[in-house]
Amino acid sequence: MDELTAPVPSRPLEGALPLIESLLKQMVRFGGFELQFAIEKSAPGEEEFEAPEYVVDFTGADADLLVEKNATLLDALEYVVLKAVRLEEALYTKITFDCQGWRRLRVEELKLTARVAAEKVMETGDPFPLNPMSARERRIVHLALRDQPQVRTLSEGAGPERKVVILPASPPPARSSRPFRRRH
Repeated sequence: MDELTAPVPSRPLEGALPLIESLLKQMVRFGGFELQFAIEKSAPGEEEFEAPEYVVDFTGADADLLVEKNATLLDALEYVVLKAVRLEEALYTKITFDCQGWRRLRVEELKLTARVAAEKVMETGDPFPLNPMSARERRIVHLALRDQPQVRTLSEGAGPERKVVILPASPPPARSSRPFRRRH
């Protein structure tokens, strides 16, 4: 078996933290970013919608770069670093990269979007597809509406086009194909 197909040895998240820190230091330095970061253990009992064990929190003069355009650079940095240190995908939810409280604000935004869309579905009975989003964000929407008995959610699509669709809990009654007739 060659190196490219050799399985990656399994390691706990804590074993990957020094690698994550080292790689981030290099990326920040060679990228010319004015950023600092700290890897912190999350406080127990935090938000149920996104409760990682560790948060990599960025600060500094270039912090705005990380959160502009819906935090595209922050998400890309997280993805590249976790892939580069060969972290098992099952552990991806155990660590998150954040900057300026972006993740907390995004969770609140997604919960509000889910509630507004659910109200629309309850009023109209029509499905309401949300914009494509990451697996993490789709999970937040599903959790936000899990206790809403009038609606249900499902994810559809593939890859970067995968999105949540909010539907009525039960399909609308089938309409009769016969015209309505009044009795006299």
